[in-house]
Amino acid sequence: QVQLVESGGGLVQAGGSLRLSCAASGIRVSINAMGWYRQAPGNQRELVATITGGSTNYADSVKGRFTISRDDAKNTVYLQMNSLKPEDTAVYYCKGAGFRDYWGQGTQVTVSS
Repeated sequence: QVQLVESGGGLVQAGGSLRLSCAASGIRVSINAMGWYRQAPGNQRELVATITGGSTNYADSVKGRFTISRDDAKNTVYLQMNSLKPEDTAVYYCKGAGFRDYWGQGTQVTVSS
């Protein structure tokens, strides 16, 4: 059974930082494609960043501010978010690609101006 558990969300002022964590079980973050997505109220869920093997990919809106990484020993994926903006406010979801796509429950990130 695959489980993805996100943590690290919260309320932060614009310009601040947060680090999100996605603890995985039943899926190997070192092998499977992993990603962070976000969904703001009234918007569709959108890709933030992905990591597959040694390759990373970022949405243009977060390039230079966000960094995706993983710890294979902890089977955990991280999203370091710096220089946060109010428009980054959303529920952030972790996704793992295995036999199908697996999603976490999401963690709220709120950036105040």
